[in-house]
Order: sequence, then C-alpha cells, then structure tokens
Amino acid sequence: MSKANFENYLRLVINDNRLEDGVSEISGVFQKISLKRNDFFVKEGEVCPYFCFIEAGVLQHSILVSGEEKTTYLAMTNSCTSALKSFINNEASRKSIKAISACELWVINLDGFNYLLENNTGFYKFYYNLIENQIYLIDDYRIDLLTLSPEERYKKLLSNDSKLLQQVPLHYLASFLGISDRHMSRIRKNIN
Repeated sequence: MSKANFENYLRLVINDNRLEDGVSEISGVFQKISLKRNDFFVKEGEVCPYFCFIEAGVLQHSILVSGEEKTTYLAMTNSCTSALKSFINNEASRKSIKAISACELWVINLDGFNYLLENNTGFYKFYYNLIENQIYLIDDYRIDLLTLSPEERYKKLLSNDSKLLQQVPLHYLASFLGISDRHMSRIRKNIN
C-alpha cells in the first residue's frame, strides 16, 4: 500500500498549495498498521496510542451504558480519527474504538504528532481544518438528534452517506442514530 491516497487526503484538508512541501514530511512520520475485524484501536480505560488516517475499513467509537454498547461515531475510509482527549492528554479513554471490518491505518504516536504540530506548518493547518470540520459535523449531528425524527435522521444518512449501509451492520447504524434495532427495521421497511 502506498501513501498516495493519504497524501492526497492531506492536500485536500490542508487546502493551501503554498504548504505542498510539508506533505511528504507529514506522511513520512506516519506508519502503517492493520487491524482485523473486531480488533481494538483502543479500549475504554486505556490510553489511546495513536492518531490515524483510515486507508481502508471502518472504526466504531462506542461506550458502554448500563452494560449496553452504544455507538457514538463511525469513522470511515478516507478520514482521520482517535480517542483524541486520551491521545493528546495521555489519559484513560472514555470510549473504545474497534474495527468493524478489516482496517488499514496510517498512524502517528504523540511524539511524532507534537513534532509535526510544532515544526510543519502544513500539519498545523491540516489539524486546524480537520478539527474545525469535525466541530461542524458534531454540531449538525446534535441538532439533528433534537430536531429530526428517527425516520428523517435515517433519510438524511441515506442521502449523505449511503455507503454506510453497505459497509456497516444495521445494529451499529441504529445505535449511532439513537434508534432501537426493531424501530430501525420498521423505518427501513417503510422507506424501501
């Protein structure tokens, strides 16, 4: 696997041709790892060792609530993810991140991450833009949970991320949308 896809993603997020020179340095600090289905990227209570770019696969962010697993986020191919607070602050993660399919990841540890933030303007811009975009997405998601019906949230997911339906088992999507599995089945039946 080459880093070409990752470098293209970096360029897209950085969105500044003047910072092109830093892209190869950034990708050079990341290392490739593979996860099999159901392998953990981090378990709740452990320190998250990496920040990553997902070359292939899907990572499920989840928490346990009264013994029941709740999906809080689904990180897809061609995106970055981490248990960021755990990673940055070297503290126990409040969530688990698990591969729900085989994953190919480009990872960076905290020392490499901090080095790039301090010494590579392109990486600083990448990280800033990435966090800003995530804040927009989180804000939209929270508003949708409060203002849209379960059917409307499912339809929005279909129109924005139809590939999720092919890549992610239904019970993870239902949990992510805040819908019971049974209600999700009814919604899908009524829409299809």
